[in-house]
Amino acid sequence: MRPNKCTSVIVSGLIVSGLMLSSCQSDLAMVADAAFRNAPGYPAAQRPDTDPPTGPSTPADPAPLPTSPSVPPAQNVAEKPACDADVQSRLKAAGTAVVSLQCSVRLSSADVVTHPIVFEGSAASGSVLDCGGGTLDVSAGASRKEKTAVVVRSRQTGSGSWDVPTNVTIRNCNIKGFARIYGLGENADGATMKASSRNPDHTAFAQASAPRNVRLENVTFTAPGGIPFYVGPGVTNTALVNSRINGKSTSVAVYLDAESANNTISNNVFGITTEKRELIAVDGSANNRITNNTFQHAENGGIFLYRNCGEGGVIRHQKPQYNQITGNTFRFTSSFLAQPAVWLNSRNGNRSYCFKDPAYPFGSSASNLDFAQNNVVRNNRLEGGSESLIRNDDPTNDIGGNTSTGGW
Repeated sequence: MRPNKCTSVIVSGLIVSGLMLSSCQSDLAMVADAAFRNAPGYPAAQRPDTDPPTGPSTPADPAPLPTSPSVPPAQNVAEKPACDADVQSRLKAAGTAVVSLQCSVRLSSADVVTHPIVFEGSAASGSVLDCGGGTLDVSAGASRKEKTAVVVRSRQTGSGSWDVPTNVTIRNCNIKGFARIYGLGENADGATMKASSRNPDHTAFAQASAPRNVRLENVTFTAPGGIPFYVGPGVTNTALVNSRINGKSTSVAVYLDAESANNTISNNVFGITTEKRELIAVDGSANNRITNNTFQHAENGGIFLYRNCGEGGVIRHQKPQYNQITGNTFRFTSSFLAQPAVWLNSRNGNRSYCFKDPAYPFGSSASNLDFAQNNVVRNNRLEGGSESLIRNDDPTNDIGGNTSTGGW
């Protein structure tokens, strides 16, 4: 008989009229939780699963992890030399074929590149794409992938290990499309992530296998209907700074996915509008800095912290903890049905797929709660809103110094 998954607390949240939060983007989508590693058993008082899995979820032996990189790539990588004439010619030619870069390119303000650009593996480490005010335009693509202008990703070798790019820089670009950074998978729902999540050291492995130190600076996104900036599972030390995010998204503007950490979203202006979701999703991501940004259209929500328990049968390990949300400005043009500017623990198991992961004594298998704890939310300004739009239900979070001008 398989053990029952359960949570130690039954949480009932206030469901705001009209609020519908979608799951991690579906058109793709610190070390593992020590508190759960040696749990003596499964807690009691589980909320019944109203949509149970069709198959058994009895734990098997933990799946073997793919081989970790034996020598982690250096963090301080020298800038790659300029690409040769052939690469630059292919990049600037008409067409939509993918161009892989393992070198540095400087464009001019008159250049319009219609090719998706990929930085893959350690061979791309140190590469710099400086658009010089030029444009990367893949907005005419028919699919989400075709509309992804820039990808920075790890490469799985024949031996099963992951070859990781570090210190890739994209700057001074107008991006009509999306950017994605990822290692084990584009999002947290793939087969590799699923197998790895059965191991208690999943977070550490995901981070060792994902790109590090990727920097986007002084870029302007014009989103053609999807997530403009997606930080995939395990990605660490990525930065989006001094940039503008415009256009429209059917989901969020920035997604920090499971097991990612130590990323910076700072000094940006979010002019983008979303259909119904928040602007930044912090999904099982920790130790991030979201500071000094301006969110011009925050009615559908600003920054939500949660953990997407069990989605795709993947155990989520890391909790959305130790994040700093400081010095931001959230603008609300209407108080009617406005969603929170910051919402800590925005889900807490309130999704049917929270019961899709198998029963292991760690991560979201042991508890479906978000555990958004030890976060700092300070000195933010809510223009047109009230301080009640910062929602917190955990005393470990540091909330203070936030001001509002809405008077409602």
